[in-house]
Amino acid sequence: MSESPGTESALRRARQAHGLTLEEAAGRLNKITSGRADGSQLSAWETGRKRTGARNRRGLSRLYREAQDVLFAHQDEQASSVVEAAGTGVVVRILTRYTELVEAMVGVAAAHEYLVVTGSRSREESYLTAIENAVEQQPDLVHYRVLYGPPRHAELADHLVRLLELRDPGERRNGVRTLRIGVVPQSAMEQHFVAIGVRGGGPPAELSRVGGL
Repeated sequence: MSESPGTESALRRARQAHGLTLEEAAGRLNKITSGRADGSQLSAWETGRKRTGARNRRGLSRLYREAQDVLFAHQDEQASSVVEAAGTGVVVRILTRYTELVEAMVGVAAAHEYLVVTGSRSREESYLTAIENAVEQQPDLVHYRVLYGPPRHAELADHLVRLLELRDPGERRNGVRTLRIGVVPQSAMEQHFVAIGVRGGGPPAELSRVGGL
């Protein structure tokens, strides 16, 4: 299969360094991910015409033995440029790397008054620990956790147990229940990860990510 001309990305260089054609690389990737990628899809990822999803990013990183932030820098830089060019006043910062996302999540967890988190897939240790620390160290913090069905990972289930050990949901502080854990019916589709932290006397710190975490 012939390749379309485009930016000589790190993703393309990595494939070429392994001596693989687009179709050969797609075949090896599919063995790792159990997916259905083909050569034309890989070409679109290499030139930045399309963005690679999380599962295929992990697969390609494993296949080429290279870090994701190196392989997909060309895609992430283009995504940031599109948003900046739009001139919107709503978007303050686009997070293009997982490490940036985790850093922002931990920052949001340091809320002083309210901390609202949705999702049933959380398992990033530093993020869950930051929430637990906030609940333990800030007795007036009101924390809401909204689950989409039961926890999907043991790490999140253990986190919920620790929250219940730190606070009794039935108790009130200054007339307010400070821990509320609820479950949305499993029929509701979990499409977004959202964390919102509100600090006293200032604007809310907000972070959202499509696809969940």
